[in-house]
Amino acid sequence: MGDDVPLTGLMGLLFFLLLLSAFFSGSETALMSLNRYQLRHKSREGHRGARLAERLLKRPDRVIGLILLGNNLVNFSMASLVGIITFKIGGETAAAFGTIALTLVVLVFAETAPKTLAALHPERVAFPAALVYYPLLKLTYPIVWLTNVCANGVLFLFGVRASDTELQALTREELRTVVFEAGSRISTRYRAMLLSILDLEKVTVDDVMVPHNEIVGIDLDAEDDDIESIVSRSEHTRLPVYRDTIDQVVGILHLRRLANLAHRQLTRASLLRLVDEPYFVPEGTPLSTQLVQFQRRRERIALVVDEYGDIQGIVTLEDILEEIVGEFTTDPADDEDDVVNEGTDTYLVDAMANIRELNRSQEWELPTEGPKTLNGLIVELLETIPQPETCLKINGYPIEIVEVDDNRIRTVRIGQRDEPAPAHD
Repeated sequence: MGDDVPLTGLMGLLFFLLLLSAFFSGSETALMSLNRYQLRHKSREGHRGARLAERLLKRPDRVIGLILLGNNLVNFSMASLVGIITFKIGGETAAAFGTIALTLVVLVFAETAPKTLAALHPERVAFPAALVYYPLLKLTYPIVWLTNVCANGVLFLFGVRASDTELQALTREELRTVVFEAGSRISTRYRAMLLSILDLEKVTVDDVMVPHNEIVGIDLDAEDDDIESIVSRSEHTRLPVYRDTIDQVVGILHLRRLANLAHRQLTRASLLRLVDEPYFVPEGTPLSTQLVQFQRRRERIALVVDEYGDIQGIVTLEDILEEIVGEFTTDPADDEDDVVNEGTDTYLVDAMANIRELNRSQEWELPTEGPKTLNGLIVELLETIPQPETCLKINGYPIEIVEVDDNRIRTVRIGQRDEPAPAHD
């Protein structure tokens, strides 16, 4: 063959084989580097190259066998061809140098460069390659099958199963990472909403409920004027109705039902006819579970009870949705009551304020595992009710006790956070 084919023809054939080697090397890296979730998405959108690549990767052993078969065949052919060319040019001495030169050329132009390109832009390489590999695999299937049988047999001895190639589901934390790293592909607001949805399982009804001592409702044992005042001034559309204490709740009243009652008809008996059965949920229920329960039961409000059946608070559908999308409405008066900016990087804070709400409104990072209020967090840490002017640091935030009642902290002063620190210093 070396005597019959001109040197230029042999050089051209060598160049063609080098291109084939680069194609096989680069396409292998590209196919293995594809993001499987992006690949599935493009496949469902109808992208032909993505569909074929997805089919090939369902059995990666077959496509790898095909690529290695082609690549090795090409590389061995190049080695033989270089020997012929260099021998024709300079004899046995030139053949030795030709082997070294071929190694360098293959390493740079048929391995490193195409594989780097494929790793940087896997879809640009893999999708066109899939158009070639899919029919080629059918043509060479007997040879590839025999190769894979031998290779899979070796793997089987080590406990590896080639059929175990299903796309694995992402865990919640892995999905959080995907959403967080989406960057400009998802707006900051939508990204925050998606992360909040993923966190619903970690947040319970205890974290968002209106606590027992702040529940506003209708006491049937109260004076008529007091009942009318609560109904007329209520900022809520649904109120619990109870006798003497909230623990003796009798139902939930939707205030719109009072629109058809004349003033003289607003009696205790008429109220009782309008109330719905109370809906109770156990404390510690994850928000994701409670959201589903609200949907199934067509409820919008629930009373949170402890293991003894005592009412701990009220949670509403709006409370859960606000965990996802943020506050629907804001009450400036409430904000001023909870946090007052003193203008020197310090804030006077109501110690009964909810920690999660403080973190959200002030962009703080106070610990949320454990007590729900700032008062509870400080008392748990100190294991006593502190005296005024007591100072401590929680998660890097300097805190000074300003005002204390007999049984609770009323007001604290919180300064600017130091360098990130452990949860409790």
